[in-house]
Formats: sequence, C-alpha cells, structure tokens
Amino acid sequence: MAPASSWIKHCLTFKQVSRTLSRTAMATGVQEVLPPQLTSASEPPPLFDGTTRLYTYYPCPFAQRVWITRNYKGLQDEIKLVAIDLLDRPAWYKEKVYPENKVPALEHNNKIIGESLDLIKYVDSHFEGPSLFPDDPSKKEFGEQLIAYTDTFTRAVYTSFKGETVKEVGAPFDYLENALHKFDDGPFFLGQFSLVDIAYIPFVERFQIFLLDVWKYDITSGRPKLAAWIEEINKIDAYKQTKCDPKGLVEMYKKRFLAQQ
Repeated sequence: MAPASSWIKHCLTFKQVSRTLSRTAMATGVQEVLPPQLTSASEPPPLFDGTTRLYTYYPCPFAQRVWITRNYKGLQDEIKLVAIDLLDRPAWYKEKVYPENKVPALEHNNKIIGESLDLIKYVDSHFEGPSLFPDDPSKKEFGEQLIAYTDTFTRAVYTSFKGETVKEVGAPFDYLENALHKFDDGPFFLGQFSLVDIAYIPFVERFQIFLLDVWKYDITSGRPKLAAWIEEINKIDAYKQTKCDPKGLVEMYKKRFLAQQ
C-alpha cells in the first residue's frame, strides 16, 4: 500500500519522474510510453470493460513492486498502466475503483485487488510469463519468511532516520546480508530472481541513495552479498524502467524526515 499522505505532498512531480524513466528506458533499448497522471479534472477510463489495469503513482515504492513484476513477466500489453496523481486524486478513483483510495490497485476480471505484497503474488500466479516464486519447499518457506519481514525492515530504517541513524540503521541491512548467504545458486535471495527481490528493491534503492547522500553511510560497506545483489538487480531491465529520480528522492526525504530536526 502507499504510505500515509504526510509524505505524499513531498513526492516527485510527474515531469521529473517521466523524464528519468524515459531516459532509463531509452538507455536499455526498451521504450514504454508512460501515460500522464490522472487528476481531479480527468475523466476515468472505461472501467470494468475487460481491460486489466494497474493503478499506480510513479514515485510510490509500493506500486513500484507491482510495476516491476508486470514488466518482468512481459505484461506491458496485457496490464495497462493508469497513473493516479496522489496530490490531486480524481474523486472517481475512490468512488468507483478502490474505496481505500490508495495505490497500487489492480483491475482484473471485473474486480479490484489491492496491497502490493498480495498483488505481486497475484500477478505472478494469474498471468503468463516467467515464474517469480520457486517450487522448492525450502526456498518457498524462506521466501515467505523474507516477504513477511519487509514491513519490519522498512519500519526499522524509516525510524532510524528520525534518531541516531548511523547507529540504528545497520541491523536491518545486516539481516539482508545474512539472508543472501542462504542459497548459493545465484546472487538473489532465493538464488534466482524472485518476488522476494521485488519486495525489497524499491526500498533498498531509496535507502541507499538517502543514507549515502545525507549521512555518508554506504549500506554495502562490509556487506559483499548485498553489494552484489544490488549490482545484479541494476542489470534487470524490468527494474531499470521503474527507478526513482535520486535528486528528487533526497529532497523529498529531507523534507519528510529532517525538516523538524
């Protein structure tokens, strides 16, 4: 789900995000024309007409999880992006689409599904494309444990931004480093790229940028597995197309976490 509105007012503008994503897509040789964000003045798409739609907000890390999943499975034509401007939300989105009034949300088979962790599993199991969760029982069990830990991980890091960050922030990243030692058949959490990696990377991406810029804290220092994981993730086209704008991210997080310090 998207975080509370306390941070949304500081999010990147669509133009900033669109520029960055467009440059990235061109660099990878894959160009997806991103639809403009819909505002309170926008008419809704033809709802529940059989089209599968992913309602998103480009700067949102929760929505980014589902966006990456869609891209990796090659569903750009099957799942249409509908970008909602969370700073100026259209009334019809809450009234006719998703009463929770959050992103991400998926319109599929005449119903709406929400919550990012549920959605990445849903997209993986209900659509064609490479599977993103293993059949191996030990990997499946460990994968579920790691996915369940994501909220604890993000909460711990966000909380550290308001305290003695450098002293407090190490443990969550040590947890990831240790988890990456579990399987040795690839650089990812379960060896091969999976939903677990998708669940974490939008937040690790943002934390790495902010911690290095503000506190000069390198999350990969002394964590070789985490460093290798980030390096490999950055090679995946499905992810590259969704990355946030570093400068805008730092500005947003400074306003959110440091304004009253």
